[in-house]
Amino acid sequence: MLLTFLAIAMCVPATIDLVNHYSDWQVFLGVAGITLFVGVLTMLATRTVRGSKLNLRQAFLLTTLSWLVISSFAALPFFFSDLDMTLADSFFESMSGVTTTGATVISDLNHAPPGILMWRALLQWLGGLGIIVIALAILPTLSVRGMQLFLTEAFDLADKVLPRAAQLAAGLGVMYFIITFICAISLWFAGMDVFDAVAHAMSTISTGGYSTKDDSIGYFNIPAIHWIVTFGMILGSLPFIHYVGIAHGDIRSILRDRQVQCFLMLVLIAVALVSIWITYYINLDPYDAVRFAAFNVVSIITGTGYITMDFSTWGGFAVTLMLFLMFLGGCSGSTTCGIKIFRFQVLYAMAKVRFARLLRPHGIFIPYYNRKPIPESLSESVTGFVFLYIICFCLVAIGLAAMGLDSITALSGAATTISNVGPGLGSIIGPAENFDKLPDAAKWLLSFAMLLGRLEIFTVLLLLTPRFWSK
Repeated sequence: MLLTFLAIAMCVPATIDLVNHYSDWQVFLGVAGITLFVGVLTMLATRTVRGSKLNLRQAFLLTTLSWLVISSFAALPFFFSDLDMTLADSFFESMSGVTTTGATVISDLNHAPPGILMWRALLQWLGGLGIIVIALAILPTLSVRGMQLFLTEAFDLADKVLPRAAQLAAGLGVMYFIITFICAISLWFAGMDVFDAVAHAMSTISTGGYSTKDDSIGYFNIPAIHWIVTFGMILGSLPFIHYVGIAHGDIRSILRDRQVQCFLMLVLIAVALVSIWITYYINLDPYDAVRFAAFNVVSIITGTGYITMDFSTWGGFAVTLMLFLMFLGGCSGSTTCGIKIFRFQVLYAMAKVRFARLLRPHGIFIPYYNRKPIPESLSESVTGFVFLYIICFCLVAIGLAAMGLDSITALSGAATTISNVGPGLGSIIGPAENFDKLPDAAKWLLSFAMLLGRLEIFTVLLLLTPRFWSK
């Protein structure tokens, strides 16, 4: 069913290319036909098992395979287009879109076919929340317990607003569409044309970062557009479950969430530090310094990857801070990736308790998160995740270095892909460059890193353990 929906989505860029007299409309239509055929054929072949239950292992397997299969079929329009992209380039671009990473290998975006540009934005919009929401809406109709699939995506469901997975998926989908629509209208009023406004709205709310221009949002030298996108990226990085709660009258829920409070506080501190730094380092006007700092800091911390200036020229302090922000991510239950704020809060609570126990060995101290005791299982999960995150980051960086890349490119490339941010650092994959110059082997490795980051490490690595396949 996901493939069938993907085939229908391909008709949108096909129509755009047809109207604008680009030959790629035939590519989209042909690939849509192949995707639809495989999707319908698979549904027909598995119709006898629709009443079966989905166990936990199958849910993990379905989640990972869904992203791999969707990325593979979504790469076909790139491969057969007039852009003359290799298989590695096509899969990299597709995986980057579906995982909302935003890293690209396409150099001349200003003259790329509009269908390809819209397809990139659509992939990020679907990858942000759409694909999982669709799965949640469809699986319950097949008598499958879709909540298990929802849990594998690591959404925070501690405060459920809606009782059933299908209703929850529908609520999330509606709010996702409404926020995207409002963002598109705002960008249109601010000065973008309809095509750019829709494409950038989808990439903004999904915190994906694919732009229709080589200079990203910096192409639109309009302060209002910069502030709208900044606010839109923040909206995409907050727990969407709170938006459903707001729609049901619980306006205060999002303000009571300690995760949201901590995230917004970190953003304000980082923006203030970078604003002060670049005001004196590159002699910017204070208002422009705040605008550029706010945009680029929010873009990096949320993993969106838009840029308005090449922040690699802002000096060592700003670049180092940006590298650190790549790992943070937004809130759990949002479209952002990275380690996420709530895990840092859990680790902080555990460290605080550890300090207290060192001073008073016989005392009883309980770590709290969001005014609730942290279960031991959650502490173990967070610790294990952060450990694996660091190990995977190191292995990817070492792998890139072994392919002949310099240390800055290897480290920032591993960080930006496993955190699903987009731009790296250095002269090869920096904010003003793209990933086209990397060898094919590096692109395949980084594609795997994107999948690891988007599916929260455990979901993918679990499939590589022998015990998962036992019995």
